[in-house]
Amino acid sequence: MSLLQNLTSDTRLQLLVDWLRGLNVVDVDSIRPASADASFRRYFRLNVLPEQQAALGQTLIAMDAPPERENVLGFVKVAEMLTHAGITAPRIVATDYEAGLMLLSDLGTTMYLSALTHDNASTMYAEALEALVKFQITSRPDVLPEYDRAFLLREMKLFPEWYIGKHLNATLTEKQAAELQGVFDAILANVTAQAQVFVHRDFHSRNLMVVDANNPGVLDFQDALYGPMTYDLASLLRDAYVQWDEELVLDWAIRYWQHAKSLGLPVNADIDAFYKDFEYMALQRHLKILGLFCRLNYRDGKSQYLDDLPTVMEYVRKTAGRYKDLKPLIKLLDLLEDTKPQVGYTF
Repeated sequence: MSLLQNLTSDTRLQLLVDWLRGLNVVDVDSIRPASADASFRRYFRLNVLPEQQAALGQTLIAMDAPPERENVLGFVKVAEMLTHAGITAPRIVATDYEAGLMLLSDLGTTMYLSALTHDNASTMYAEALEALVKFQITSRPDVLPEYDRAFLLREMKLFPEWYIGKHLNATLTEKQAAELQGVFDAILANVTAQAQVFVHRDFHSRNLMVVDANNPGVLDFQDALYGPMTYDLASLLRDAYVQWDEELVLDWAIRYWQHAKSLGLPVNADIDAFYKDFEYMALQRHLKILGLFCRLNYRDGKSQYLDDLPTVMEYVRKTAGRYKDLKPLIKLLDLLEDTKPQVGYTF
């Protein structure tokens, strides 16, 4: 069934189609879904009209980003920043800011997630880390919003609200809530002490595309902030969607640290302290993700994200078990374990 048959019941799609017809760049009848997204954004792939293909390629991507919910101006700004840094990002062909519509160059259909193997992982991660360093080296304050303590804490509070409260249907005692806050405070003490750089915020295998030149292509960057040094490294190497042996992750993290240090990036000068920074940052992100994935299921009806909870929880338990000030989190999870539902189903 053609997407165009949904126009009467999908006012945003009608708006997009009418706008695209007016551009006279793409064959609107060729519109089809391009990717799923955890946000309110939608992406569609369209064939470029034959007379435009020499300049624009064979296909383009149309983005529908409801302006009351999504940051279109942020997308444009960060796309320019990435391109300026020498990173492959979608080129903006046309925009209607007020309507939240964009037409972008197409970075293809091959995500890192589907292309990674044990044989090619080291090369692909080296390319991704090189792109990350290129972005970080351009960092300066007062360009992007700050990823501050309040923001980081707000994200972690998704964990007790949606994972513990909604998914496990549990209520913390005052003592348990205080112990969890103690873990949050320990994490925040570490990550807010880290040097700040530009942070993509979702630099992982579903937002990196395999491209022919200057790999990878980078997507989903519109919410970039100025924040902790190790955040994007944690997103990439402690990915919720693909997991690697600890030895490999340690090797890639050390290679990044050596390269970043040689370029003068403000990584922790001591490798052990740097790896601790990386681990605490990853834990902050994973606690957020546990809550976020549950919210995507219970609030937004996107049940597929529950399938990734076991990987994220394994990261959380391993990290929390390695540091004294994080171990109360293990104790809390063990207490809640008996009430833990079977992951992978909507309740």
